[in-house]
Amino acid sequence: MTDAGADAHLVLHQLFSPAFPTGGFAYSHGLEALVAEGRVTSAADTAEWLDAVLTHGSGWSDAVLFAHAARGEEPLALSDLAAAMAQSRARRAETLRQGAAFAGTCRAVWSLDLSDLALPVAAGRAVHLMGLPVGAALPLYLSGLVATLASAAVRLVPLGQSAGQTVIAGRIALCADVAARAECAPLDEIGGFAPIIDAAAARQEALPVRLFQS
Repeated sequence: MTDAGADAHLVLHQLFSPAFPTGGFAYSHGLEALVAEGRVTSAADTAEWLDAVLTHGSGWSDAVLFAHAARGEEPLALSDLAAAMAQSRARRAETLRQGAAFAGTCRAVWSLDLSDLALPVAAGRAVHLMGLPVGAALPLYLSGLVATLASAAVRLVPLGQSAGQTVIAGRIALCADVAARAECAPLDEIGGFAPIIDAAAARQEALPVRLFQS
């Protein structure tokens, strides 16, 4: 639980800040392959890619998993589902390694009884254990995902810092919309259709030179 009198929203901002030590800076979610192939070359391309991640890719699925974990559902089964839905070896490592880092930090800082789980499940479980509001947590989780991936784009495309922040700002409303729909979505609505993103994540593993682990 959070300390008595602690502001829940400030705790949520700490949990889902890109500065929270999950190692997210090391992963591009397959973007590195798209940049290397000349398919993402601008801020507009980056924004389109992020929109697809949020609405048709792992952003939506992770949001649903997060919501179910935050309501206190069995976390191990949810984590197994998250790992099974990863479309490549690197993407599976991305969610499991970041989830383990997230859980380890939560154990160290707040003494939570939180096992190593896939990232969206670990994050949702932490919200449940700390008694934090799911409706406020979920859009922050998604905006943190956008900020992390936009940071990768700033380095890879490359984008200027102002362009990167403009891309992030343009996704705020979409994060809120996806979060609102995912908060009440049953598990049978999980999944999406983002073959370009999934194939790029698989091809990224075979790049002869790469900066990111996924």
